[in-house]
Amino acid sequence: MSTTQIPLTTRKDWSSDQEVRWCPGCGDYSILAAIQMMMPDLGVRREKTVFVSGIGCASRFPYYMNTYGMHSIHGRAPSIATGLAVTRPDLDVWVICGDGDALSIGGNHFIHALRRNVRLNILVFNNQIYGLTKGQYSPTSETGKVTKSTPFGSIDHPFNPISLAIGAEASFVARTHDMDRAHMQETFTAAHAHNGASFVEVYQNCNVFNDGAFEQITSKANRSSMLIPLHHGEPIRFGEELERGVVQRTDGHLEIVDVAAVGEDAILRHDAHAEDPGLAFALSRLSSSVQEPTPIGVFRSVERAEYGQKLQAQVDDAIEAKGEGDLAALFRSATSWTVG
Repeated sequence: MSTTQIPLTTRKDWSSDQEVRWCPGCGDYSILAAIQMMMPDLGVRREKTVFVSGIGCASRFPYYMNTYGMHSIHGRAPSIATGLAVTRPDLDVWVICGDGDALSIGGNHFIHALRRNVRLNILVFNNQIYGLTKGQYSPTSETGKVTKSTPFGSIDHPFNPISLAIGAEASFVARTHDMDRAHMQETFTAAHAHNGASFVEVYQNCNVFNDGAFEQITSKANRSSMLIPLHHGEPIRFGEELERGVVQRTDGHLEIVDVAAVGEDAILRHDAHAEDPGLAFALSRLSSSVQEPTPIGVFRSVERAEYGQKLQAQVDDAIEAKGEGDLAALFRSATSWTVG
């Protein structure tokens, strides 16, 4: 259906009548506003849009969107969404998760949805804490994090969600943060346009249990010097006057340098479309914590066969070769047997 046949909508059309119930000041409000304001510009229908979530603060999201949606099982949102996306390729399916929901109990479901390249838009709201259950450490909490479940400090090594997604061969991987609505909308729009599994990590502030976790890099005063914007085909530079940049050494290691010291020609150009995920992975490891200059934007965006399309092609080939199947005959064939 052409976009000219899709009725014009506003943010109000995409907002449900449910009272938004997050803690006052939570970064989830900002993400919700960004998506509700973005949806009218995507040229999609509300009745063809679905939000599926798991369990956690972020997972209340479907209640607040005037679309179809489902508040599902802890960690299993990608699996439930996979079934929907594969059987209904006409739908836009969004998956909303928290860092604990997606990367702890849901870790396997998350990585397999990415490696299969199911046409899903997976957004992980990463606040580096369990918020709904009142402040335990999560898979992304930093080593040494003191919480209710780690009173002497966490001894776990945290996940880097971007590295994990790239390691799972995700075809679209990006990062944004809740303090920049325009950047969120730009990133979510790019994720939606991707034909395959798109993953976006959203740095999201939990002002009750982990307030200011990302302030060192996301505050207005620090962004220019601490966020490294990634734009395909452009030199990777940052700073108030773009005075700092990223270079790649002969051993493949990436390093932050002063542009004046190495020259503009030495600065690495970002290639989000590179088939080899090596560069994207190296960029994901450029910072070891959110207290250091951190890349933001689209790390990787490559074309790869989408899972649902491949599955449908198999079904079509089988029907063409053998005709419509007989479920009753299949049930009684080969290794089936009667008990009792």
